Amino acid sequence: MTLHLPLPGGGTRAYEPRAEPFVPAAAGPLTSRTVLSAAHVVADPYAGTTPDGPAAVDWDATLAFRRHLWSHGLGVAEAMDTAQRGMGLDWAGAAELIRRSAAEAKAVGGRIACGVGTDQLTGPAGLPEIRAAYEEQLAVVEEAGAQAVLMASRALAAAARGPEDYLELYGHLLRQAAEPVILHWLGPMFDPALEGYWGSAGLDAATETFLEVVAAHPDKVDGVKISLLDAGREVALRRRLPEGVRCYTGDDFHYPELIAGEAPAEGGRFSHALLGIFDPLGPLAAEAVRTLDTGDTEGFRALLDPTVALSRHLFEPPTRYYKTGVVLLAWLAGHQEHFTMVGGLHSARSLPHLARAYELADGLGLFPDPARAQARMRALLTVHGVPQ
Repeated sequence: MTLHLPLPGGGTRAYEPRAEPFVPAAAGPLTSRTVLSAAHVVADPYAGTTPDGPAAVDWDATLAFRRHLWSHGLGVAEAMDTAQRGMGLDWAGAAELIRRSAAEAKAVGGRIACGVGTDQLTGPAGLPEIRAAYEEQLAVVEEAGAQAVLMASRALAAAARGPEDYLELYGHLLRQAAEPVILHWLGPMFDPALEGYWGSAGLDAATETFLEVVAAHPDKVDGVKISLLDAGREVALRRRLPEGVRCYTGDDFHYPELIAGEAPAEGGRFSHALLGIFDPLGPLAAEAVRTLDTGDTEGFRALLDPTVALSRHLFEPPTRYYKTGVVLLAWLAGHQEHFTMVGGLHSARSLPHLARAYELADGLGLFPDPARAQARMRALLTVHGVPQ
């Protein structure tokens, strides 16, 4: 049945939804790449919350979504940007999420890595307080039995006087980490408060500091996650990583070519993945990587390249609000029974933006039950005054 989708600036256009979903050919572990999906949290729609109050999480639905990702062979990157860290989910909620998800991962044999930051700090802080905050969160992740992802810190960006402060603080954290960690460089397009991270507003100088941290502690760095939406810079950086240190792409615009990697004649280097877009793409992304596991790069690209239009749409500026589209698609796909988000972030994107996200996702066959997705989208449009 035809849907009438709203257009920016007014008016509607007719859209005929897809009848059949994409169905993966197989399941099982991924072998040629390590692939982590940064997963969203499901809000509790019955809780009496406010946008600036503590998050109320539907734990059953949240953990069920992680089991969905694990069932397709993906790992889970927990309590990261996609889970609304610092945008509706505070440290208390994140700590609970880490403990619950790590226990669930152990129960089902799923891979998990969890974000370590400083978001329990509520005001200006000095370097000793920032270091203590990192240490507190690192202890929670390690006690839960998960791998740590050292995330960028808003407090450190505000307090650091230059590259030397980053080198000292990260060196301290890496020396005391029990197991190798993933270092995360999140660009200001995802969080404006991280402008000038690594002690310089210039990316060339920042890259040198970042690589100096890695080079000083290669035994404590499993890999680096680069979220700068700059494929050329990621390729150049990964060529300079010490032997054994992985590059996890966080580039939601160029992930197919970065994961596919270079030709053997060019060195054969490639990126693993830690991506927010793999939340809605889970089964399709896993199928693509399994195709790559067989050596079929063309088949991998044929599956994953068409998804880039959806990813670029979800991550369009202001990029930090991409989570709204991610949760919309989770609702339409039947992974949760409502379209609400912690912090009230379901209001962060326009109705035409959400309608286009539906259209692109439907075209890829991402909805296991297209009729249900259509009915839910129709209801959303109707309640917002778009005649059907």
